Amino acid sequence: MSVRRPGLGERWWRRLAMAPGSPLPQRRLFLLPTRFGLGWAVLVLLLLLFGINYQNTLAYVLAFWLFGLGVVALLRAWRNLLGVMPTLRLPGEVFAGGEARLGVVLAGGRPRTGLELHAGGVSARIDLPEGQGEALLALPAPVRGVQPLPRIRLETRWPLGVVRALAWLQSDERLLVYPRPLAEDEPEHRHAGAGLEASDFAGLRRAEPGDSPARLAWKQWSRTGQLAAKAFSVPPRRQLWLDYDACRGDPERRLSLLCARVLAHHRAGDRYGLRLPGVTLAQGEGPRQRRLALEALARFAPPGEREEVP
Repeated sequence: MSVRRPGLGERWWRRLAMAPGSPLPQRRLFLLPTRFGLGWAVLVLLLLLFGINYQNTLAYVLAFWLFGLGVVALLRAWRNLLGVMPTLRLPGEVFAGGEARLGVVLAGGRPRTGLELHAGGVSARIDLPEGQGEALLALPAPVRGVQPLPRIRLETRWPLGVVRALAWLQSDERLLVYPRPLAEDEPEHRHAGAGLEASDFAGLRRAEPGDSPARLAWKQWSRTGQLAAKAFSVPPRRQLWLDYDACRGDPERRLSLLCARVLAHHRAGDRYGLRLPGVTLAQGEGPRQRRLALEALARFAPPGEREEVP
């Protein structure tokens, strides 16, 4: 196992970013000019130089008016982000090749306008007319395993777009991505309800109102005069093992095959166990068994691979 030490840039980002769950403080807010803001500053400077050279009062008035308007916009953008408390809502089940819909809940305590979220190449915009709201970031999940959450940039350009007030969020939470189930392997296994119908004749019982006419023992009624109904028993649930060594292909394909079989046997109500190199999950059934099996597949490190610890 190799240990990867954080680099200088990563340590610097950790100092700038803050963990979700607390209001954004003043020391973690940054103000950066936009392109429009730089043009605004250049225009103010040109008007001021024009007024100085030509002693033009109108140029002075316009320059100071634009300067004052820019300062007000800067303060409003800063106050629009100050005190916002972000919290994260982790997505449910995520399979490789799909999307992880990360929820970002923002609580401002008062109305906020034009807040933007950027992370992992995706963006979302949200307003808080009542002081609270939630935005969803559809993050790509290309590979399985334990994935760190990307750094989130929270910013606003409101009201005039001359500056950006921004802050960075970095959570220590991890996203668990399950293997991508192989659809072509699923038809080889049972689907929900297969083999679990009551089809084995188990004898006769007293007929009850609501019994289907096809289930009534008419011959028995003609001989004895007592109406009885046929009883059927449900076959026992299958008990089986899903074995990594029994699958073919590279490690990721084997895990994808096992993932499809876990889903199929769970729908069928089977009792199953999971065998991976170095990991054995005892036989069980139900939602808990499904979750434990998928987590084992997601966390599994194939033999020979080295794990990096951040």
